[in-house]
Amino acid sequence: MNAYHDREWGMPVHADRKHFEFLVLEGAQAGLSWSTILNRRAGYRRAFASFDFQQIARFGARDLQRLLDDEGIIRNRLKIASTISNAKAFLEIRREFGTFDRYVWRFVGGAPKVNRPRTLADIPATSAESDALSKDLRARGFSFVGSTIIYAHLQATGLVDDHLVSCFRKAELASLRAKR
Repeated sequence: MNAYHDREWGMPVHADRKHFEFLVLEGAQAGLSWSTILNRRAGYRRAFASFDFQQIARFGARDLQRLLDDEGIIRNRLKIASTISNAKAFLEIRREFGTFDRYVWRFVGGAPKVNRPRTLADIPATSAESDALSKDLRARGFSFVGSTIIYAHLQATGLVDDHLVSCFRKAELASLRAKR
């Protein structure tokens, strides 16, 4: 968990495959702990073709059964089927906007939304941005994209900076933003 926080969480993401990875992992986390998902991340990468959404969109019944039998991932039929259908919807967004990245960053005005929480209790579970993105994704056929899951996506991919003001990463990310 510390290595994930210190190296990855909150870094602005612009690669579509990385966005898709986080959407899959955050959807898989529903009802579970994030550490459970991080411990199975390698299993997810292996099982889901390194999060190649184009390949996943072509998965069929045999792939679904293979995934249901895979002990390296959360074997929940709804979550697995969601990953496959979300890959198809992800491709539709790319057709419309060119990239998923271009689509998603519009929801925060093109730059990270920087919050200044002093304690973990100051960090919300949702926001107006996550509400709007969740609603739009659901309208486009996505599932397992409720506002709380989407807020986690915005945080993980750096669209929202919720590092505590006392966290060393807050200053590092501010320095990166200043260089742009």
